[in-house]
Amino acid sequence: MIPGFRIRAAVAQRVPPKLCARAARLPAANIGDVANRMQTMRGGFRAFGGRRAVAGPAFTVRVRAGDNLLLHRALDLAAPGDVIVCDGAGELGIALAGELMLGHAARRGIAAVVIDGAVRDVAALAALDLGIWARGATPAGPYKDGPGEIGYPIACGGLVVMPGDLVAADEDGVVVIPREDAEAVIAAAEAHNAREIKAQAAIEAGTWDRAWVEQTLAARNCPVR
Repeated sequence: MIPGFRIRAAVAQRVPPKLCARAARLPAANIGDVANRMQTMRGGFRAFGGRRAVAGPAFTVRVRAGDNLLLHRALDLAAPGDVIVCDGAGELGIALAGELMLGHAARRGIAAVVIDGAVRDVAALAALDLGIWARGATPAGPYKDGPGEIGYPIACGGLVVMPGDLVAADEDGVVVIPREDAEAVIAAAEAHNAREIKAQAAIEAGTWDRAWVEQTLAARNCPVR
């Protein structure tokens, strides 16, 4: 099969729903932190949809810049609870989706759509029961000719995304965790989040221990005058 215009509709393995539910309760920043800050999509992804914190398995699609034919098909093939992740080549001059397409996604129970590209109909998107992350907005509409791919590895926001990987997103942005690493990462993120809750309580009580700052500076031989 020749790459560039093909569809693999079935996702062999998805990250389990219970793990997705645990991830959805955590800040995306905490998940990214415990993954050594290497699994966050580049900055610039904005939350456009009515759902502002989402986690689910990746359903991948790659399109030609400015063309949404394969994204249309992905909306029909993805399972309820999936996060459609679209490599739109970072094109911001032409929107790949708007109110009609994304309303259809919400109706089908898709958890979220992440687009490395642009969307339109911004006011309407905010009212949808759907997570929507994109890098910008424009009124310009897309073409519908192809080519593209569904169900294959893609690059989105500077990360490799495989079908079935864990995608978690909130108003800070998007993180992607390889499916086989997701259990360990979410357990570590839960522990990290618990520590941050304790730190916040200490800040509010005025007892947050800041000694580590001076200790770190001294260990790195930072002169103080």
